[in-house]
Amino acid sequence: MHHKHKVDAPVWHGFASRRSCRRRAAEIDLQTHSVRSRDGIMDPRKTGDIGFATLRGGSVIGEHSVIFAGEGERIELTHRAEDRQLFARGAVKAALWGFDQKPGFYSMADVLGLGHLINSR
Repeated sequence: MHHKHKVDAPVWHGFASRRSCRRRAAEIDLQTHSVRSRDGIMDPRKTGDIGFATLRGGSVIGEHSVIFAGEGERIELTHRAEDRQLFARGAVKAALWGFDQKPGFYSMADVLGLGHLINSR
């Protein structure tokens, strides 16, 4: 969820769609198994599909949740950003980190020293 003035759609090629993250979660290809809208759909979601929802409202800076729902239980992991300075600090940290790096593709996991955990499998 983001503020009501944010107009762009979610970035599906981000962390959730990284090959290593998909493989660890359930070995499901998000290109073929993501359901990004349920508007007007009356049938249940197909087994193996993963649902995504996008919300816009109020002055929310950023709220991101991952929900693992099973029969009779669910696990939720949520991050709430309450100040845009958080993103500015992250951008500056990434720029300073990237200054000495060789050309290539990097993510914030690399900047934060977590790349080995995500890319190890």
